[in-house]
Formats: sequence, structure tokens, C-alpha cells
Amino acid sequence: MRLNIKHTGEKPDGVRNVFITKDVKILKDFGFNNDALAYVESKHEAKEKLITIQNYNIVYHVRIVNDEDDNNKGYEALRKDGHTIFAGLKKDKLNSICIYDLAGSKAFTLALTEGIALSSYTFDKYKTEKKEEAKDLNIWVASSEVNQGDLDELRHLSSAVFVTRNLVNEPVLTLNVEELSDRISELGAVHGFDVDILNKTKIEALKFGGLLGVNKGSVDPPAFHILEWKPENARNKKPVVLVGKGVVYDTGGINLKTPPGSLDDMKADMGGAASVVGAIVAASSNNLPVHVIGLIPATDNRPGGNAIVPGDVLTMHNGKTVEVLNTDAEGRLILADALSYSKKYDPELVIDLATLTGSAVMALGQYATVGMGTASDGEFEALEKAGDCVYERVVRFPFWDEYGDLIKSEVADIKNLGIREAGSITAGKFLSHFVEAPWIHLDIAGPAFVKKEDSYRGYGASGVGVRMIYQFLKDRN
Repeated sequence: MRLNIKHTGEKPDGVRNVFITKDVKILKDFGFNNDALAYVESKHEAKEKLITIQNYNIVYHVRIVNDEDDNNKGYEALRKDGHTIFAGLKKDKLNSICIYDLAGSKAFTLALTEGIALSSYTFDKYKTEKKEEAKDLNIWVASSEVNQGDLDELRHLSSAVFVTRNLVNEPVLTLNVEELSDRISELGAVHGFDVDILNKTKIEALKFGGLLGVNKGSVDPPAFHILEWKPENARNKKPVVLVGKGVVYDTGGINLKTPPGSLDDMKADMGGAASVVGAIVAASSNNLPVHVIGLIPATDNRPGGNAIVPGDVLTMHNGKTVEVLNTDAEGRLILADALSYSKKYDPELVIDLATLTGSAVMALGQYATVGMGTASDGEFEALEKAGDCVYERVVRFPFWDEYGDLIKSEVADIKNLGIREAGSITAGKFLSHFVEAPWIHLDIAGPAFVKKEDSYRGYGASGVGVRMIYQFLKDRN
């Protein structure tokens, strides 16, 4: 389904209508008779905010807003109502809707529009039953506060989220490292960002011991992807570097995952890589004036061949040695090389995104991302603000020195696993040994892949991180 979002100054024919308003009485100017107005008033008095009026095949939605909704929580409620409205469209096999902004609010209007747009995503390429040909979704927006540029930005951002969802939802059988590289190259050609892909020979020359170590059990070679969006009008003299964990499938290696269901969604272990791709697609398609680089180490983690085993010692790109205690703590090994390599670009900030630990899931569930690192309070506050804005919230965890003591090794510089407690923090402490620039680590293991439909985030890959990173870069001076 292709997404079209257009501004209109006229009432389009043959579409379902949604009215955003603070004043129910104004609906009279749009053809609501006294009975309809009385119905809306009664529902409003009953504290309902999304009100649906249906007369045979004619359906109207009224979304009541007030000043108390003018905040991040209120915008999220509008996005979720957008999902409800889209579900009705889908049920009735309709593909066009018009949103009337009678409240004079850009924020309210874009939030509702975004909820509808993001809800339109589907991943059904492997369904064999006969389907109707996918139709374009046409969203018309009538608002004096919103222009076509705002809507184009929203459409490009939503499409970038879909890119990330598609990558994460694709099974490893059809998205191994080679296919991931091909898709990144295609996206770069379409959206205008540069892509350089390092093969195994170049990776060996760079002494990426972590990436090569994890890859030893695989029949497929690894790859290291460098994505760069550098517009001529970039505001930053030094780039922001995004690093994404690209484990296209994680069996756990020799420490094979054995609990029931633990392997079911491991195609999603490259969610961080996919989010970095989506964020750069969003930045480039919207011509964001920010210089940003993406680094994506990619491999699968399997127990075949000469797979690394507990007790092995790896020498990383920056020369540090790592004792491997558990081969299922592989994501931090490939991220370490990428974080170390980021020094080449003298970045003003490094942000990594990774489906890294079960500990993050246990701490926050699917509702937030774990954050930590060495960046300034100002950088963290800016990222948290961006996350709150799009409702991809970040919870900053402590990063005290004592946690670093838990990964000291008797036989190497550090080990790749701490104790059971505070596992997400000790994973972050491990990564801190490989990055010198100000740095933020985002463990997206909880919200990256949802196993039950979650409103406009859908089922499966949510695309978490794309909207947050885009907002963060957009707000950056």
C-alpha cells in the first residue's frame, strides 16, 4: 500500500470524514443536524473523546480535544485514535479519508494523521491466499495550521518507519547479510545517501575481532556497512554517528538458546541496524540539514563450523582483549568493533541502537528503551525530549563505576558477560571500553518487536528508534 497525504482547501468527494474540534456546535456548519449534534454532546458529556456516527454506509468520526490534551500524552492518544479510525476504514474496505482541523492545531492534526498513516503498514508478502490488489491510502488534511511541507515530512518519516519494519520482519532465509547489504545499497540509491560496504577481507584487515569472532560459526561472510548523509547545508561540523547491531539471526551460538519460544523472533536481532537504516532514510528523504553517519556490523550467530566457545579470547579493533564467557552475548562483540571504528570520523556524538539484553526487557517491558552512556546531561535530555515527543520513551539507567568491576577478567582485559543482575548496565559498561566520543547506548530489546498488536505500532517489528532519532536530529542546533 502506497501512502499519499495531501493538503486540501476543498471538501473531497467520496471519502470518510474526521473532525477535530474543541467546540461541538461548530459541527453544524458541516452538515450535522440537531440529532447528530445531540448525540455527540451526550457522548462528550460521558467523557468520550472519539465519537463515531454511522448512518447506513455513511460514517463520521468526531475527535473532541481540549487544552489539557496539548501535551505528549494527549498527542499519543490521538495517534491511537488514528489507529482506531484506520481499523474502521480497513474493515469497510475504504482507502480515503479527510481530516478537518476545526481546532486550529497543527500538533493535534499531525498526531492523528500520523496514527492513521503508521497503522496502514502490513507485512503480508508471504500470505498465499488471494488478496485484493493493495490500494493506495489517501489521507486528505484540511487545516489552516498545516501545509503540504508538513505532510510530506510526515509521509517520508512514516515510509522510513516502514523500511525498518520490513527489514526486521523479513526472515533470515530471505534476509541474510548479503541481502541486507543489497537492500541498504538500493535505499541509498533511492534516497541519496552514500553507502560503502566492507567485505570480509577488509574486515580482517581492520582487525574487527568481535565481528569476525561471532561470524566464525556461520557459512555466510560478515559485512560492515557505512552509510553517510552529508548535505551541503549541514548544521554540524562534526557528524553524529549512529551504530546499529546487525545480527540477522541469533541462535545463541554454542550457548544455544533453549527456552521454549526463545528462538521465535530472533530474526529481529538486527532491529538496531534496521533502525539506523530507517533513521538515515528519514533524514535524507526529508533533506535534514544534519551530517549523520551510520555504521552497521552484520553477521548471523550460529553454532556451526569453528564457532567461538566459552573460554576463547578475542582481540578487538582497538586492541583490547575480551574473554568470551557466553556466545549468546554476541551483539556487544560486533558493536564494540563498530564503536571503536567510529573514532575515525571524530564525531560530536555516537548513539548505538541494539536489541541487546533480556535484562532491558525484564526492566521495562515493551514500553520504553533503556539508555545509558557517557554523553552530557544535555545530550541525554535532548534525546529523552525527542523520545517523549514521539512516545518512544527512554529511561536513563545509572552508569556507576561499580558496574564496570563486574566485567573484569582474570585472563583478558574484560569479559563479555557480568553477573545476572544489572545485565543491561554491564553490557553498556562493556561497550564503553570501545568508544571515546560522547556516547549514548540505547537497548531497544523491549519495544523493537511486539508479539501482540500494539495500536499503530502493529504486530512484529515496531520500527522503534526511527522517529525518535529523526526528531532528535531535527531539533539539534
